Amino acid sequence: MRIAYLQCFSGISGDMFLGALVDAGVSPKLLMDTVAALGLDAHLEISRVDRSGISATKVDVWVGGEKDQPRDDNWRVRRDKQVHARVHDHQHPHPHVHDLHTDPEHEDDAQHAHHAHGRALSEIRQIIERAPISESAKARALAIFEALGKAEAKVHGCNIEQVHFHEVGAVDAIVDIVCAAVGSETLGVDEWVCSPLNVGGGTVECAHGRFPVPAPAVVELLKGGPVYSSGIEKELVTPTGAAIVSVLATRFGELPPLRVEASGYGAGSRDIPGAPNVLRLIVGEAVQESRQTADTISVLEANLDDLNPQVFGYVMDRLLAEGALDVFATPAQMKKNRPGTVLTVLALPQDAERLTRLIFAESTTLGVRMREERREVLVRRSLPVQTPWGEVQMKLANLNGTVVNYAPEYEDCRRIASERGVPLKRVMQEAIRAYLDQQNE
Repeated sequence: MRIAYLQCFSGISGDMFLGALVDAGVSPKLLMDTVAALGLDAHLEISRVDRSGISATKVDVWVGGEKDQPRDDNWRVRRDKQVHARVHDHQHPHPHVHDLHTDPEHEDDAQHAHHAHGRALSEIRQIIERAPISESAKARALAIFEALGKAEAKVHGCNIEQVHFHEVGAVDAIVDIVCAAVGSETLGVDEWVCSPLNVGGGTVECAHGRFPVPAPAVVELLKGGPVYSSGIEKELVTPTGAAIVSVLATRFGELPPLRVEASGYGAGSRDIPGAPNVLRLIVGEAVQESRQTADTISVLEANLDDLNPQVFGYVMDRLLAEGALDVFATPAQMKKNRPGTVLTVLALPQDAERLTRLIFAESTTLGVRMREERREVLVRRSLPVQTPWGEVQMKLANLNGTVVNYAPEYEDCRRIASERGVPLKRVMQEAIRAYLDQQNE
């Protein structure tokens, strides 16, 4: 299995991600041709730069003859991924997405220019859907933009379709995100893994005033992911960078065991003394587990013959929510010929006592049997696949490096079926088909 690992020790932005892709072997011409085909009066400038002694690839997006201009301290004029939703007065009923960092001396001019042109997410979807790229790359680009839009909508308490991306910022973000989707697909990896993210520190100036780092949309996008600050008083993770991670990465953690095949460094805009402002991308073949793993679990059992079935369902849900590995019920014939149920709970040994107390508190049993058992467990991982309605995680089980079981994640399929009005079984079938097609490519 081919793995791509993102080391975000200096954060991540859209341009850093593109630079790392190019440095790791993605064709610069491919990305340049992709931008030209979008027809948005934009192009890429790719160069080599030095960041605290590290040679890295810098990708700049030019839009209408302008490119990013970094400024000192905690704010700068950036016409890229730094987007921020702003709710206007009654004359402007839709929230607009502005450049997050705005030069206060030119804020009025910038707002006036931006008000004239705004792109709703629906328009951006049309641009991406018309783009001459693969269907899977389109799906990935749409997923990243929708993640960004949902985060901004959540932060500002509005509907995602009310979020408008202003003209320059929208074009820059479209370029970054579409190129990220095309480039990440071209890299040909099976799984993206991400390190904990260094988000930076200090504050940033935006249209609403001064905000602490990380920006609100970044916090929303990185929910569930590990973040930290190394003490650098600068914003290191941008909303677009966070959106890319939220869609691509299937897990977070340390560098997994792999045989390194390629690596790349994508440069940020600033050269931070003593701290290389780069994103490192490592690509390689995973070192396969030689066998399934073994562990010890606790098995808790209780006989129940007088518990309301409605309460039984609640007890099962509580046990799972409190960390049980599995909970199931087995019909049994109890004393006095009464039908009953055997409640069985599988748990980690360190959780056994706590879950036993919960069984006593929530059920009518007078006793819980406990024992420890050894079990063999297949190595498991998740892999994202694209369906016509969105991304679904496929659960894969490996034995000696070979996938022996695969199944779509039920919750992903159920959510898509509910949101899109599609039969659940069709969503699951499409997810399996997408996985098999991906394996046969």
